[in-house]
Amino acid sequence: MPLVTSEKMLSDAQRGGYAVGAFNVENMEMVKAVIAAAEELKAPVMLQTTPSTVKYGTLETYYAIVAAEAKKASIPVCLHLDHGSSFDLALQAIRAGYTSVMIDGSHKDFEQNIAITRKVADAARACGIPVEAELGKVGGKEDDLEGEADTNTDPLEAKEFVERTGVTSLAIAIGTAHGFYAGMPVLDKVRVTEIRKVVSVPLVLHGASGLSDEDVRECVGRGMCKVNFATELRAAYTDAGKRLLAEKPETFDPKKLGMVGLEAVKELVKGRIKVCGCAGKA
Repeated sequence: MPLVTSEKMLSDAQRGGYAVGAFNVENMEMVKAVIAAAEELKAPVMLQTTPSTVKYGTLETYYAIVAAEAKKASIPVCLHLDHGSSFDLALQAIRAGYTSVMIDGSHKDFEQNIAITRKVADAARACGIPVEAELGKVGGKEDDLEGEADTNTDPLEAKEFVERTGVTSLAIAIGTAHGFYAGMPVLDKVRVTEIRKVVSVPLVLHGASGLSDEDVRECVGRGMCKVNFATELRAAYTDAGKRLLAEKPETFDPKKLGMVGLEAVKELVKGRIKVCGCAGKA
């Protein structure tokens, strides 16, 4: 089917008490893997590209690949700009055909974050496109943005932020980090419940790669409606290729490397879809 926006699938998740899996993709094989996994499990799904991925392949290229694969699927597929770094990039993504965008002003102060987020939300609303924002600082590194320290989201600031910006979903910081964790993450899961009580829009969990299934399930049970997975997909794809070359060093056909990467990502995504609870929700 044609690409859909994230608004209905996230509002359905909020009402149904599950989360939509959102998976960062880097190439055609990863796109095919994610959509195939979602199709097999009859789950709504979001595919995401970051600014560095867009720089590598262009917005138009990723839109064309995802739209072509989504057209063959029977499940709802959304194409989302993850960690949009500017107003201009967000609008370029919308013009290219993206059906959801994020503006990440979390590295700015509260008022500056509100200003840039409201500007993007106002423009996107006129185009019928939902907008995700981030409040608080998620640790680790996503593209060129690196968190110096974790600063968890304040519930009352979250309420004010959503009301003043008009965003349709909000990524909150509860102790997660982008990339793989160096040690055992300590998550403030109670904060999810506290924010859910005062914020009406769906909440988003960033930095889920490396979290245990139990942690993800509890965060979803407390109100997270979208869960982002990125680093672990990249690792699965690359490790599959490394194993093939170790076993068969004579391999030279890129398609063989792509196929093992595709299958590894597909199996990982299927597991994450089940953890999010969205299997069978399409």
